[in-house]
Amino acid sequence: MNRRQFSGKAVMGFGAAAALSGVSHQRAQGAANPEEGKENKPQTSADKFPPMHEGRKPEVGMLLYPGLTLMDLLGPQTVLSTSCNVHLLWKNTNLIESDTGVVLKPTQVLGDCPKDLDVLFVGGGPGQLAVMRDPEVLRFMADRGSRAKFVTSVCSGSLILGAAGLLKGYKATSHWACHDALALFGAIPVPARVVADRNRISGGGVTAGIDFGLTLLAKLLGDEIAKVTQLSLEYDPAPPFDAGTPKKAGPEITKKVRDWFAPVGAKMAATCLAAANQMNDYTPAPAN
Repeated sequence: MNRRQFSGKAVMGFGAAAALSGVSHQRAQGAANPEEGKENKPQTSADKFPPMHEGRKPEVGMLLYPGLTLMDLLGPQTVLSTSCNVHLLWKNTNLIESDTGVVLKPTQVLGDCPKDLDVLFVGGGPGQLAVMRDPEVLRFMADRGSRAKFVTSVCSGSLILGAAGLLKGYKATSHWACHDALALFGAIPVPARVVADRNRISGGGVTAGIDFGLTLLAKLLGDEIAKVTQLSLEYDPAPPFDAGTPKKAGPEITKKVRDWFAPVGAKMAATCLAAANQMNDYTPAPAN
């Protein structure tokens, strides 16, 4: 598919929701509030799960941004959290609203992220439209990606990797509805739940994040740690419906999903075309 052909085809599957839910934070404007100033400080528990292993913890940088699809992040983050040092990264540490309205808090700003990561990760979501046009974020991704042991994504986060010039010549996957857009960035689209090509590992849409996370964890720390983690999560999927791919769901259900994605699909198509034309500005130099 060339760019001219693609321009007429909206990319419609880039996360689990097409718009933020508009959750109200219920803040009283101008009212005296003894809790004011504390809303950005997480409430924590004294009881936490111990580390999954006693060895060195791999350093994992996971990009956050407003409008990130929550499950794209939480699936792999849950898998990796007890075995790795996970850094939740953004331009600042202000609270961020995900696509479902759940609020997240970055733990580190981009500039403070470890220079040499074991894993660089990004998920998809409606907010990626802005990220794929953001030179600061794309430069960060290209820089850390040039040295990371593994460069990774879930869902349409692979298109962000592509915009940063990180997928040229690599096999990759994405959400089924924006899968074809990978070719714009020099990637080789592969329709699979998880695709590993050298040090690039990508997961399919949204719920593939757990499969992706376990695959990555096995590469980082071995099969046993991955299996122990899978059992601790009781990850033994048995969905009530066999409708998780267009082929299984059939044309009627698939059309309903495409129609639901449509309001942002055209914007995503235009964004991908523009980002593909600029990706050479960010393509990292080959590692020595």
